Amino acid sequence: MNVYTVIPARAGSKSIPKKNIRLLNGKPLIQYSIDYSLRCPLIARTIVSTDSEEIATIARAGGALVPFIRPNQYAQDDTPDYPVMRHALEALEKEYKETIDVIVLLRPTSPFRPAGLIEQSLKLFEQFPEATSIRAMARAKQHPYRQWKRNGDYVVGYEQAVKEPYNIPRQQLPEVFFQTGDIELVRRETLLGGSVSGDKVLPLEINQRDVVDIDSLSDWEAAERKAKA
Repeated sequence: MNVYTVIPARAGSKSIPKKNIRLLNGKPLIQYSIDYSLRCPLIARTIVSTDSEEIATIARAGGALVPFIRPNQYAQDDTPDYPVMRHALEALEKEYKETIDVIVLLRPTSPFRPAGLIEQSLKLFEQFPEATSIRAMARAKQHPYRQWKRNGDYVVGYEQAVKEPYNIPRQQLPEVFFQTGDIELVRRETLLGGSVSGDKVLPLEINQRDVVDIDSLSDWEAAERKAKA
């Protein structure tokens, strides 16, 4: 199985300027994901996909490969994951003249991953050959059956397919997860089929206390405290 890591690192962060290369406990944020990938012997190449020459320079110095600068059309505030990953797959196969079976997506904003997630995920792919992708997930604290949304001056239960789901006893609630940014794996066939996840998604369960996702300055401050602990 030929496995590449792709680390997406766009330059235009609004909440935290230059977030992906800002120093977290003395190290560029992106370096945590680069190091994580480089430690795994199952990864053929560790790639950073960026629209920034500055980020590319720092990524290369940290041991990653940056064989292309991501086109601006795939680096907008509202650009979803799929075109970024599809572009990376096609550009990398053209660059290295080989077929990539699986892409591991590591987001820089989740710097403190538990050890061994790549190995665990690839083992899951072997056990479930029909799985189209894998996503790290943690058990949700707030169940969607207990959530409400506005409807004019009033509110209605968020889940409309079930009658009064907010009255269901806690012990009978279906198990639900939220996706974390720790790791995602997607097969080549899934991407070429037009999806970043497909319809057979395997969960890789992460303990909620291990989840760190940096989207705001308060998240950054919490990550700094964790890094120094």
